[in-house]
Amino acid sequence: MLKNNKANSLINETSPYLLQHAYNPVNWYAWTESALTKAVVENKLILISIGYSSCHWCHVMERECFEDEQVAKLMNEHFVCIKVDREERPDIDQVYMAAVQLMSGQGGWPLNCFALPDQRPVYGGTYFPKAKWMQVLSTLVDIYKTEPGKMYEYAERLTDGIIKTDSVVRIEQTEGFDISILKACMDNWSVRFDEEFGGPAKAPKFPLPNNYIFLMRLATLNKYKISSNIASSSPNAIDSPKLLEHVFLTLDKMAMGGIYDQLGGGFARYSTDMEWKVPHFEKMLYDNAQLLSLYAEAFQCTKKELYKEVIEQTILFLTTEMKSAEGLFYSALDADSEGVEGKYYVWTKKELENVLGENYLLFADYFNVNELGCWEHDNYILLRNAELVDFAARQNLSVAQVQEKIENAKKKLQQERNKRTKPGLDDKCLTSWNALLLKGFVDSYFALQNEHYLHNALQIAALIERSVKMPDGGLFHSYKNGSATIEGFLEDYAFVVEGYIALYEATGNEEWVEKANSYVSYCFDNFFDSASGMFYFTSIKSKALIARKYEVSDNVIPASSSSIAKSLFYLGNLLDNEYYRTVSLKMLNNTIPLLKEYGSGYSNWGILLLQQIFPLYEIAIVGNDAKKNILEFSKKYIPNKMFITSSSVQTKIPLLKDKLEAKENTIYVCTNKTCKYPTHTVDEALRQIHN
Repeated sequence: MLKNNKANSLINETSPYLLQHAYNPVNWYAWTESALTKAVVENKLILISIGYSSCHWCHVMERECFEDEQVAKLMNEHFVCIKVDREERPDIDQVYMAAVQLMSGQGGWPLNCFALPDQRPVYGGTYFPKAKWMQVLSTLVDIYKTEPGKMYEYAERLTDGIIKTDSVVRIEQTEGFDISILKACMDNWSVRFDEEFGGPAKAPKFPLPNNYIFLMRLATLNKYKISSNIASSSPNAIDSPKLLEHVFLTLDKMAMGGIYDQLGGGFARYSTDMEWKVPHFEKMLYDNAQLLSLYAEAFQCTKKELYKEVIEQTILFLTTEMKSAEGLFYSALDADSEGVEGKYYVWTKKELENVLGENYLLFADYFNVNELGCWEHDNYILLRNAELVDFAARQNLSVAQVQEKIENAKKKLQQERNKRTKPGLDDKCLTSWNALLLKGFVDSYFALQNEHYLHNALQIAALIERSVKMPDGGLFHSYKNGSATIEGFLEDYAFVVEGYIALYEATGNEEWVEKANSYVSYCFDNFFDSASGMFYFTSIKSKALIARKYEVSDNVIPASSSSIAKSLFYLGNLLDNEYYRTVSLKMLNNTIPLLKEYGSGYSNWGILLLQQIFPLYEIAIVGNDAKKNILEFSKKYIPNKMFITSSSVQTKIPLLKDKLEAKENTIYVCTNKTCKYPTHTVDEALRQIHN
């Protein structure tokens, strides 16, 4: 890759993405007050170029445009050029992504947005080849010189549009949370299901774990009784078997497809096709963290061995490839190695034959080294179209025989792959993504009963408290090389709170409830908008952008608003805090019209809605066997539940008051502020839940 001999100002940054551009001939700046002031003083348009380190097309545009001296000369002369790592500054990305989507109807990365010196956008797009880029630069320079008034007029209208995107209409009145909302949601959503390969009937396909957690819970709950405060709509109006079939078809196809690394474990960011075959090969921490939670829940529901394998292999990948020496986890692995997308992961037949020898034919059949697995340039993507037991029967071999042969072959290929140039590593550690993984570890612990997974979760939590805590009790967003930077966003607090709630349920240690509650209080002080009843994405202490936005719609990562609303409802019940419950349900009420129309974009809100429509079981357990009982419960799939226990007799949990003195291990199943008769066995408690 061609590099300029002289570094620009990005050489002083810590973001791997910014450092990738530190030797471009473009005079890049980070998003700083001095860079923004420079644009005002010199009366220049600002180029805000946003991407991330593992973004393939970001690399392509860098090679074609930003490393070109001719292009750099034009950019340097007429623009103040600012590079932004979208993972470090999701707030900036939100604003200018909204601008580009309003202008062009689509978005993505690299994101290139041009703005006036006052930061208001006037033009933008995603990837530009060199010729088009030069044309855009020249045209904008000419318009700004000859007709600046047009730019300012357009910027005013566009900025007003940005402010209105993701705006929330406060709905004061509610007709109640009724199953008809779910019926409307599914009527609109299910017509877009891919009945052959799972997921949405379109490409590219993203995993979207919160979609399938919601659908799995809805389908399961719908099979059982509904709470008495619901209107008389029939629970059979929603086709539960069809929903579960769709969920497990999707999970099977993802686990056996090319989007999953069949050798090393872990999922790529998305599939470029309908079949989950050809991935965009980058691996993101946030995807794999959430997919642990999804497959853990699916394993509890089905006990399917495939899902257990995915959990174990993905955790092995994360702990060997993505874990820092300190214990926090890195952000991403690049799609490219040696400048070629997917080179690290794909194989030619000759390579496979040379490594595997006599085991090649069995391996090639199992992983479809044939027309199905063929990609491009005579390379093959390893993928499966049969589960182990079915494949073994087809081969007239035992499952154990096939398993041994496949595992031996995989080990040989792993050793060979390790000799290749590895994809680039984004070695910053983001608080929000580590919190998602913390919860993924706890969920995996519940599903597979592996204490080591709980240990990993506790280690992340300890490092969050030690490494990214601000002096005022808040959180930093990013951590690298012993230094925490960038004031935390709502997503950092929301996901940490969810993770700490999960730790409380797993350990009974009320310290995690106290810490979670302190972060919720911080959010009310610094992020809450009393006018809308919602939380802003940025703190009131943060440097203001041209718009202060909410994050309402769920995407590849759940919206921070839906996450904190779920936690407020949980803590409201746990701590008997009516204000928390009220805020949570008002937030949910504001999103109901959106959920009805576009369920896949509001599925994390849907999970909160399920807790209003179906019974939420508070399972309070006291006695020395509480942890053992919780693990017994976790062998079953109970979507709407809260585990309430305490390792201390001095509990602050209202439901446990006066119960911790019990001499015998006792379980209380409560719902809607009413407890069933106390029992001493998990089996009896389960009967109370399902009767």
